[in-house]
Amino acid sequence: MGYHEQYFLKTNRHKELYHMVSKLADSFQERSEQHDREGSFPYENIEELKKSGYSKLSVPEELGGKGISLYELVLLQERLAQGDGSTALSIGWHLGIVMDTAEKKVWKNGAFEKIAKDIVHQGALLNSAVSEAATGSPTRGGRPQTLAVQEGEQWVLNGRKTFTTMSPVLDYFIVVAAVEKNDEIAQFIVPRETKGLEIVETWDTMAMRGTGSHDILLQNARVPYDALVQVLDQESKKKANGWLLHIPACYMGIALAARNYAVNYANNYKPNSIKGPISELPNIRQHIGEMELKLMSARTFLYSVAERWDQDVEHRYELHAELAAVKHVVTNTAMEVVDKAMRIVGAQSLYHKNPLQRYYRDVRAGLHNPPMDDAVVSMLAQRASKEK
Repeated sequence: MGYHEQYFLKTNRHKELYHMVSKLADSFQERSEQHDREGSFPYENIEELKKSGYSKLSVPEELGGKGISLYELVLLQERLAQGDGSTALSIGWHLGIVMDTAEKKVWKNGAFEKIAKDIVHQGALLNSAVSEAATGSPTRGGRPQTLAVQEGEQWVLNGRKTFTTMSPVLDYFIVVAAVEKNDEIAQFIVPRETKGLEIVETWDTMAMRGTGSHDILLQNARVPYDALVQVLDQESKKKANGWLLHIPACYMGIALAARNYAVNYANNYKPNSIKGPISELPNIRQHIGEMELKLMSARTFLYSVAERWDQDVEHRYELHAELAAVKHVVTNTAMEVVDKAMRIVGAQSLYHKNPLQRYYRDVRAGLHNPPMDDAVVSMLAQRASKEK
């Protein structure tokens, strides 16, 4: 364990959880190249997460989980991503949504308590099905084309969702749909076994190849009336979403993996043209030092905002700008760090067998997770212009 980790492990609980997730990450790292090369879904990784209890960590303690804080979520997701970024991002959506739903207490009909019990005792997994090809990113405000029509005591859902991460193993899909005959947009809980729900295997990208983010096709999918668990009104949209820090935490983890690989390589590579390892060369030391500066700055920002969220409960939902800025800074820093790591290693970093080329591709995906860079900068400019 290096100084990077020791600085952020503040309690015995942090150390215990970190030790547990480190074993998982090391196990996943052994399979990460194969899954990336094949574009296959890491079923065995997900099973290990469930068996270890990792998938129930964000369930409140009173419901059988660990009730981890946002700081702890960031800490654990960052470490997990050092082993396999796709697996970390996938389970991060599940953990984050559970955390957010438990905090805000917005679901109707006791739905959260029922699903939390299933998570704890059966290892159930969930994720949102929000994005659509016609609307682009849901953060842009497009109205979903997926339609919910009430027929008696049921809802009938029709539509197609994209980027449904971890779809091969999800037990519950949280489908966002427009409600017929009014302007409401609502969330519906759709169990995997629902007739009319089909997973269309469309995921074939250059980055995060193991997330299984396929399309979900809903064709006259019928769910009970109480499957509508939340109407997404303006009030709910005003609240900041701290749980989304699982996204930058993942990309920071990938950057740390790149840093560790490059430093180890520099310390051990000794071409016969020089005395000693290349880590003693001024240009290599420059790259290493710059990596350290970028990592220290971005990680301090990431963890400080997570800690502020946990401690300032009264004002946490006002942290829109801070949370968005963290995502922007961390994901862009991650790309810069991986680039420097590849400059240190040189042409060897371009071989398929070298993990740096995978890290390089995977961190690029961070640009396309919400919020997008342009939206973040616009938000910060708008806030600054309102200051008096």
